[in-house]
Amino acid sequence: MPTIAVDKEDLWDRLGHCYDPDEFDKLLFEFGLELDEDTTEEVEELKKKGLPAERPQLKIEIPANRYDLLCIEGIARALRVYLGKDKTPHYKYAYPAGGESSLITATIAPETKHIRPYFACAVLRNIKFTQRSYESFIDLQDKLHQNLCRRRQFVAIGTHDLDTLQPPFSYEARSPKDIKFKPLSKDKEYTAEELMTVYESEKHLSRYLPIIRDSPVYPIIYDSQRRVASMPPIINSEHSKITLNTRNVWIDVTATDETKLGIVINVIATMFSEYCEEPFTIEPCKVIYPDGSTRITPDLSYKPMEAHASYINSCTGLSLNSTEIANLLERMTLTATAGTQDDLVSVQIPPTRPDIMHECDIMEDAAIAYGFNNLPDTFPPTSTVAQPLAISKLTDIVRKEWALAGFVEVFPFVLCSHEENFDWLNRKDDHTQVVRIGNPKTLEFQVVRTSLLPGLLKTIRENRSHALPIRIFDVSDVVLKDPSRERQARNVRHAAAVWCNKTAGFEVVHGMLDRVMQMLEVPRIAAADAKAITGYYIKEREDPTFFPGRAATIYYRAPPRSPPAFDAPVTTSTSSVATTVKRAVESALHTTSDVEIGSLGILHPTVLENFELSFPCSALELTLEPFKAEMHGIWTDAA
Repeated sequence: MPTIAVDKEDLWDRLGHCYDPDEFDKLLFEFGLELDEDTTEEVEELKKKGLPAERPQLKIEIPANRYDLLCIEGIARALRVYLGKDKTPHYKYAYPAGGESSLITATIAPETKHIRPYFACAVLRNIKFTQRSYESFIDLQDKLHQNLCRRRQFVAIGTHDLDTLQPPFSYEARSPKDIKFKPLSKDKEYTAEELMTVYESEKHLSRYLPIIRDSPVYPIIYDSQRRVASMPPIINSEHSKITLNTRNVWIDVTATDETKLGIVINVIATMFSEYCEEPFTIEPCKVIYPDGSTRITPDLSYKPMEAHASYINSCTGLSLNSTEIANLLERMTLTATAGTQDDLVSVQIPPTRPDIMHECDIMEDAAIAYGFNNLPDTFPPTSTVAQPLAISKLTDIVRKEWALAGFVEVFPFVLCSHEENFDWLNRKDDHTQVVRIGNPKTLEFQVVRTSLLPGLLKTIRENRSHALPIRIFDVSDVVLKDPSRERQARNVRHAAAVWCNKTAGFEVVHGMLDRVMQMLEVPRIAAADAKAITGYYIKEREDPTFFPGRAATIYYRAPPRSPPAFDAPVTTSTSSVATTVKRAVESALHTTSDVEIGSLGILHPTVLENFELSFPCSALELTLEPFKAEMHGIWTDAA
């Protein structure tokens, strides 16, 4: 969940009360929030030492879907309504003197469909900023960018001093060579191509460059004088920079997702409309789309919904009528009235509450307003019996047996560097398996691991001072590409163990394999034994990860499927009969299919050198997926 920092004294002023820490923590908890930290003590310690210190701050955890609480304005407003100190504000349009025909317009060019097709804008007139409200305005944009906007991938926000621009505006997509302007905080003009190079070295902006860098056209916003206002999602123009003296703010929002576009423009406009000369009023703009259609933005209409007292009572264990429920919802910034029917509650969802999508969301707000701690304790009318997934049960078996063998379980990171996953293990990347991170922040987190060995070997490296032998294992998922899946990837459960000592200890990891197979009731068989129905065996292999002649492949022969029942329904289809006969013959002849499930051996000296290990190591890694079907059958039969 996102965490926001608010000025403590400022929040007390807005709430009209100075809370002690426990009292405020309780208030937040009852409202569904959590106080993460109060920096008052830290500030006082710095002051005692004569060091400069900021004003005390409160760090509050916010639910991920409550975008209206990402700033002090939203939190204070919601808490005052919750405490009954204010009524829910009503957000409305403030049209210019000439009416709708005098609205500021923004025309969208057809070329924008290739890059960021959606656009919205709004105006906050006669706004008055203080230093703290100005900082909050900037911080809200950043919080939205990092959360709902997914680091500007889906939505980008631009705010401008309207008095420095000349409407109407145009939103276009042009070749980067044809775009030239002076960006924010720069003293000269650059082309868009040059900006891609300039911002590579600026950490706070370089993360956004991949969003549009490879596109043949970049989005750009002009005023009527062809002055650049913004190049979303990268940077605004220095010309329209907002300052404390700005009185009229023009907000532009571009997006690849129309739903998120509407949420963002509504949140940022409504949150700071309280600073307008007439609070909670917003001047709309008219957006003209390439097909000639027009839209008024932001959309401040209230969404009507209906809730039923019987549903809310059944979920909460209460016995409230529709009027009482409506009063509770009013405390949660919703406009609610008792319906014409006894069971009905009519609710108007304000533009600040996009998290309300279903009747269950209304029920949750009613429960919060009533107080979760005040809800009656009841036993559920039904009892459910659960059981672990087959793969989870397998995991528990392996973990228990290896722990009993004296090995210690570790939990390395799922992400690792490309070198660790391939080069350091003397393996080649064929680009068919590894899932890469699109824009990694560090070199250590470039790919999702395809093997558990890098994490285990790094763990030994960081514990080299530990007494020998070092015996560790990990049983968890690796991730592989899979184009047949909707997500283009799949998780595979692996088990791996490493033994590090003054001697190699191949027999130790071999024993670990034998113990696991014994617990899974998989017999050891000879590779040449074609009559064996099921079992496992190992075979020498050449693998650059391991020392030559000291590596083996683990093969598993799964038991045959059950033969078809003799009393199966008779079918007249020739193909169906042939299929049935074929399966029966395969079952009778015990046709086997040996699959490779892992490997074990003594690690190659270059692998040890790559991971800075000075003692020999033996390693074992295998997949547990082939045993899943057998375990599932056991659970099904037991049920």
